[in-house]
Amino acid sequence: MEVVSLYRHAFSLPLHRSGCQELGLFSTSSSLLMNGFRSLQYSSSLHQQANLGNAAQHYCFSSIIRKCASVSWCYLTPNENLYNPWHNSLFSGKRNGRYIIVRAELTKMGTHEAGYPLSVVPLSSKVRGTFFYATTAITAIFLFMLMLVAHPFVLLMDRYRRRIHYSIAKMWASLTIAPFFRIKYEGLENLPSPNSPAVFVSNHQSFLDIYTLLTLGRSFKFISKTAIFLFPIIGWAMFMMGVIPLKRMDSRSQLDCLKRCMELIRKGASVFFFPEGTRSKDGKLGTFKKGAFSVAVKTKVPVVPITLVGTGSIMPAGFEGILNKGCVKVVIHKPLIGCDPEALCNEARNVIADALSEHVDS
Repeated sequence: MEVVSLYRHAFSLPLHRSGCQELGLFSTSSSLLMNGFRSLQYSSSLHQQANLGNAAQHYCFSSIIRKCASVSWCYLTPNENLYNPWHNSLFSGKRNGRYIIVRAELTKMGTHEAGYPLSVVPLSSKVRGTFFYATTAITAIFLFMLMLVAHPFVLLMDRYRRRIHYSIAKMWASLTIAPFFRIKYEGLENLPSPNSPAVFVSNHQSFLDIYTLLTLGRSFKFISKTAIFLFPIIGWAMFMMGVIPLKRMDSRSQLDCLKRCMELIRKGASVFFFPEGTRSKDGKLGTFKKGAFSVAVKTKVPVVPITLVGTGSIMPAGFEGILNKGCVKVVIHKPLIGCDPEALCNEARNVIADALSEHVDS
């Protein structure tokens, strides 16, 4: 880890804020705090060293620490006053380790409780996480056998929607979730008829999103990474349910995926998209990709936006081994219809963003 420091006296060439930004040096007026992705950097504003009549002496201290593996950010204790004598040690080159906290890569889901240093994750959350996976594994084994027996009949009688398999999946998700957290539903009347195909879209915050959505009991086809299909039991069940495989960063696979979605819709099935493409690591709604909305426009089916609230604080992205206490809310919005994918995309995102903002504020 290499540090480059800049120290200038007040009578030297002044270093303004804009100049700091151009050089990659940033100043703040309060505590030294700067977050970065897999990098370490901290900075401070101009400090008043002494006031000698009309001539004030100022110092500007900034530093850039190059990328350091598996470390995401560093900050100085926010309650410390920067005018304390210890700050002189920064200029003298002496490091004061007790004021610097280095944390492993943490992510917050928009709530104070969502991000934990590994050393302070509550033991109860770790225990709950262990029991959660034990419950879902045991339940999956028994229900997978039921799915396996029913699979030949499903292929013969309901090849595209596979409603029996999704009923079993709903049972699996409900039994897994029941001992750990409750789900509240709002707007169930906005769900289209089970026999009417549609494109469902939702925000994505947690691994628990899939469990939550399966409890709706609708046979919509999810899109999943191809590697997940290799997992015993779960991957095999996904294959029998007709989940659509996708290779990320492969344009040909993405095109095949969209074609498969349109084919399934024309056959009467519904499809489900997470337009953000991945789970949010800070709780904020990401940019929506237009693929789902292009499928809806080309197949002339409605888009049903769904807002998921609370899954990110119960199991934050990057902390799949823990399970906090909490409650999840599922808000189903009215179906949207349009002929312009971009306009439809913006409308759906605004609906979900408004709902997220409303529930966070409340």
